[in-house]
Amino acid sequence: MDVDVFVSAHRAEWDRLAALLRRPNRLTGAEADELVVLYQRTATHLSLIRSSTPDPRLTGHLTQLVARARSVVTGTRRATWRDAARFLTRGFPAAVYRTRHWWVPTALLSVAVAALLGWWIGTHPEVRSTIAAPAELRRLTQPGGQYETYYSSHPATSFAAQVWTNNAQAVAMCLVLGGFLCLPVVWILFQNMLNLGLGAGLMSDAGRLDTFLGLVLPHGLLELTAVFVAAGTGLRLGWTLIDPGPRSRRDALAAEGRAAMGMAIGLALVLFVSGAIEGFVTPSGLPTWARITIGIAAEAAFLLYVYVLGGRAVREGETGDLAAGAISAVRPTAA
Repeated sequence: MDVDVFVSAHRAEWDRLAALLRRPNRLTGAEADELVVLYQRTATHLSLIRSSTPDPRLTGHLTQLVARARSVVTGTRRATWRDAARFLTRGFPAAVYRTRHWWVPTALLSVAVAALLGWWIGTHPEVRSTIAAPAELRRLTQPGGQYETYYSSHPATSFAAQVWTNNAQAVAMCLVLGGFLCLPVVWILFQNMLNLGLGAGLMSDAGRLDTFLGLVLPHGLLELTAVFVAAGTGLRLGWTLIDPGPRSRRDALAAEGRAAMGMAIGLALVLFVSGAIEGFVTPSGLPTWARITIGIAAEAAFLLYVYVLGGRAVREGETGDLAAGAISAVRPTAA
């Protein structure tokens, strides 16, 4: 191809397209139709130049021109406060509600495992002896020991931020690693329940289980619920890889993955609340019953949020995925 001849033959079209792009909001109907035609032609010209006689300067000019034309023809969509409100009132609670058949059993089984581990550690001295020396265990569990001072060992603000970051990482790992056939999620869950059971068992042996629960329950109810939701969602994502249902495996993973990533944002907000409770309420001088009441209230508010707003949104067709206009169309499949 003779590049000079090609440029001479089509320069007028490119110049006309550039002129139309300088006033995209003031085009008449005929000019809008002309812009679409010129955009299609210029895209074809760019493809020919790239495949036959690549010229860096000409290719760069046409690439920029085609990109500008595409944004005008197809339009661009920017996130708005309305999108954020829709996510918080419909998308996120609907996604959590849809996965309840996964995270509720996950929560019940995990708590049972933690209770069993706590009982085993608390009633078997030979198990405790493998954890630490008796003097070290006493330093952990005695009044004013490390289990109690842990929550007040740092300034409340920095402690809350640290807790939030650590928990958000655990939640993100559950969501992301669920695609690896569920196994990493099970391991993360077990590690969390082992730590919970370890604390319960040691404090129970010291006769201070009530103190342990008074420290854990205010923030732990909401915090563990977020972990269970993430784990259940990760398990669902992993199972989708095994059994995608009537959809193709790619389409099923794409839809569930988008919903899971959206849930990561929502759960980060939930963990922010639990981190604030752990940083400011748990180590406070409030009576134990008051601290536990705050934790129960936060947990009840989250469950009402999920089951009321989420249930209503799901019944209206919400799935927690992106809005239909923001994702590519998929090929219909037979159920």
